[in-house]
Amino acid sequence: MRVAFVAVRAQTDKCGRWPDDIAQTSENRHYADFGCSYQNNLAAQMANPNDLIGPRKQSDIDAENRSAVIDVYRARGISDEFLGNSEVTY
Repeated sequence: MRVAFVAVRAQTDKCGRWPDDIAQTSENRHYADFGCSYQNNLAAQMANPNDLIGPRKQSDIDAENRSAVIDVYRARGISDEFLGNSEVTY
């Protein structure tokens, strides 16, 4: 019997590498941990890391729900508040 699986996990290296003094640079380059906290926060927020690899398959369309939402949108019309504050006359 052979069992195999693939797990994808969003993670980065630990932050906190400060090999040089970031104030002592005349080369105008990024410092060692530039963007590290941003990348760690993004990895922590990923519900499904496979989204970084490629898009998900489309689900079936719910035509009844879509029709109901479009009908509500059309019935709403233009609000009086918008018409009173708008420079455009309809």
